[in-house]
Amino acid sequence: MKDNKAKKIALFGMMVALAFTFSYLESLIPFDFAIPGVKLGLANLVVVVALYIMNPGEAFAIAVIRIFLAGLTFGNMYSLAYSLCGGILSFVVMWLTKKTKLSVIGVSMLGGICHNIGQIAVAAVIMETVRIAYYLPVLLVAGLVTGLLLGVVSKLIIDRFEKIKNKM
Repeated sequence: MKDNKAKKIALFGMMVALAFTFSYLESLIPFDFAIPGVKLGLANLVVVVALYIMNPGEAFAIAVIRIFLAGLTFGNMYSLAYSLCGGILSFVVMWLTKKTKLSVIGVSMLGGICHNIGQIAVAAVIMETVRIAYYLPVLLVAGLVTGLLLGVVSKLIIDRFEKIKNKM
């Protein structure tokens, strides 16, 4: 019994560390597709995988801890607000759609889209204008594409975890 709890704690710690590491790597790479604000969202790969191999509360905690760590380390209060709102909306939508027959890839794509919707909502409040919404179509396409890429990789990782789990 204790061994199982220790494994869960170790897995949780490794997932937080991996998500934070991906955030750090992404902060070093000026990878924005020549479109301001567009990022690959590598850390969200960890959140998608966690949603499928851990319980939803643990996956949510990983997402929030990573957002706070990255925001406080590499960003500022505005970037933290954008990431937190986008991350929470993204997680809630992914958690709800995971319960449907939608594939991991579809769930990830919806997560990418909703992350950008959350960020635009925060930007509209902070900038006190809805004009920022003109940028939403660009971000929706970016969220769809990055969600697709991360979803494919997530699916591969989740399948590997299932094979390992079944062998134990």
